[in-house]
Amino acid sequence: MIQELLKWTLETIREEESSFSWMEEYRYEWAPLVKSAVEQSVAGKTVLVVTDESHKWFAKYILNAVNDLRKNRPLLPFYQLEECMPNLSKLQSTEDLQMLEDMLEISYPNGFYIWYIGKGDHPYTKFAYRCDNSFLWIMDEEVPNAFALRTADPLLDIKLLQMYKLFDKTLSAALFGDIDLDS
Repeated sequence: MIQELLKWTLETIREEESSFSWMEEYRYEWAPLVKSAVEQSVAGKTVLVVTDESHKWFAKYILNAVNDLRKNRPLLPFYQLEECMPNLSKLQSTEDLQMLEDMLEISYPNGFYIWYIGKGDHPYTKFAYRCDNSFLWIMDEEVPNAFALRTADPLLDIKLLQMYKLFDKTLSAALFGDIDLDS
């Protein structure tokens, strides 16, 4: 399956008219992460988007773009966790985080996963790292099972938007049967 997804990803990157060639060399890191996230989304899990302060704009972008009706696909349960849980920043202890997990498991019986975008040392990463199968886009740190980015990169915002577009295209391709995530 990863080979099919890698091939599809490469073709999609190369079709993109903007300067997206940088992603070609990272597709091997990208493919297993996006496969897990897309499989979970297609299986009906809720996506809880969490960011550090400097990437809140991107969370809003994701939430506005993912269920754009012009895509002619099913609406998907994507939410910003801070909007659902305004006291998120006050949760610090392991007990607090466990209570949050318990509440989310009750709230989302089909399951959920965290999509975290931000610095690796942000307090929200405690929760994102605790949750199985989180989709992690980590800045300025190398973390296992995460896509690494650099805040010093002058093209960071463009890269985030390009990565979202690739994620969204992968999600549509999986929903419409254009790629098979199981093979």
